Amino acid sequence: MTLSAPRQPIYLDYAATTPVDPAVAEQMAACLTREGNFANPASRSHLYGWQAEEAVENARQQVADLIGADNREIVWTSGATEADNLALKGVWEARRRAGLPAGHLIVSAIEHKAVLDPAHWLAEQGVEVTYLTPNASGRIEAEVVRAALRDDTFLVSVMHVNNELGSVNDIAGIGAICREQDILFHVDAAQSGGRLALNVAEQNVDLMSLSAHKMYGPKGIGALYVRRDPGVKISAQIHGGGHERGMRSGTLPTHQCVGMGAAAQLAADRLAEDPPRIAALRDELWQGIADLPGIQLNTDLAHTACGHLNIAFGGCDGEMLLLSLRQLAVATGSACTSASLEPSYVLKAIGLSNDLAQASLRISLGRLTTEDEVQFAIQHIRDVVPKLQRKASA
Repeated sequence: MTLSAPRQPIYLDYAATTPVDPAVAEQMAACLTREGNFANPASRSHLYGWQAEEAVENARQQVADLIGADNREIVWTSGATEADNLALKGVWEARRRAGLPAGHLIVSAIEHKAVLDPAHWLAEQGVEVTYLTPNASGRIEAEVVRAALRDDTFLVSVMHVNNELGSVNDIAGIGAICREQDILFHVDAAQSGGRLALNVAEQNVDLMSLSAHKMYGPKGIGALYVRRDPGVKISAQIHGGGHERGMRSGTLPTHQCVGMGAAAQLAADRLAEDPPRIAALRDELWQGIADLPGIQLNTDLAHTACGHLNIAFGGCDGEMLLLSLRQLAVATGSACTSASLEPSYVLKAIGLSNDLAQASLRISLGRLTTEDEVQFAIQHIRDVVPKLQRKASA
């Protein structure tokens, strides 16, 4: 059966961002106008402020519940990028203020730039940084972390789910090793919410970054989990009022906090339903194109988050591949590096050649992906790729 072309490209870039769930948008809209819960949550001298504060604290609890934390351990940020910066720079700054030496930081070589760039900055301040090489499927093995630890290691930062590959790291195992050595462990979990179960206590996590817009919440809001027992010390990176228990100043955007809380609640409620359904569609898509010549998976699907597919299309020109698959909204890599002409540093780190890395696509499915969309994607890829391969070899 031939499926007709959609009126708009089929959205298969859920790893870059997700649409706001209508139920989330409704709750956010109720916090914007004079008739709604619009007030400054720090204005504790009147009813409007109290109501806004109550809404923000309810949202904080919803985020805490998603990851098995205490609500006092949730610090609001503008997104996972700020949360990553606050974790890495904040821990280092707290050490510096305590008179401790610069020390040693461990990160994976395929972290998001929101971790790698602060790591590079810290190196300029005198911190020694070790970049861990992933295995061929994009995972950081726990024993690789153990082997890299030193007496002066103060922090390990390894993401839960890689944003390009979808590869899932054993953060509980890595966290256990760090806990044994009394070393802080930070996890960028921007891609985890609603895709994988999160429990900071069971997974031995000290600091965890979260993003609302990766789990059907709004952009511009995120959170950093900071363990309280025993307390993890971080220094604020944004000053101006001492909000968030002195860790992050700034007037809280009630509507965005409420949006992230509602999205977290939905993610928790749908955790048993969404990932298996999305994974089944993802597997169906892959099986529908797996027999095409010259293509390969860049990850091990057994250890890949439910919605991710990262595929190398051998024999294709990467730029022409993306242009020719114009009926599909897919990506060549991370949304934050999509303007770069260089091959993905993530794909290079797992051993792909420049040609294969540039001819790789990240296809990511989500809550709204349908069976018909998957079938059309299969048909479209099967129509386009062989033609490109023939043209490239002519």
